[in-house]
Amino acid sequence: MSCFQMPLRVYIEDTDAGGIVYYVNYLKFMERARTECLRTLGFDKPAMVADDRLFVVHSAEIAYLRPALLDDQLTVTATISKLARSYMSFSQSILRNGEPICRADIKVACVQRETMKPVAMPEEVWRAVKAYQ
Repeated sequence: MSCFQMPLRVYIEDTDAGGIVYYVNYLKFMERARTECLRTLGFDKPAMVADDRLFVVHSAEIAYLRPALLDDQLTVTATISKLARSYMSFSQSILRNGEPICRADIKVACVQRETMKPVAMPEEVWRAVKAYQ
């Protein structure tokens, strides 16, 4: 399993009045890492796949271990932990100085744009993800 890593700095816009990262922003950071991970596989707009199909978050399980603070330098990871024809699961972490401060398991489904029902992801996407795994 390959692990994608992305550096990220915490800015004032990411924090609450106390300088602590607002909880939902961890999910935004992880979204960026998943997008960039798929971008490295050659997909310019990873959330938008071909043939009227989309990638959407199906479910997320997240554990906040320690707070991230204003101006922290973080590393966000994305590892594809499971691949099926209509979805993939990511194990993700946010690290500060190599120590995990947040962990999540995110399931991303491929759906038909109009019905929002699960469909098989395009063959070229599935093959690229399978090879990366």
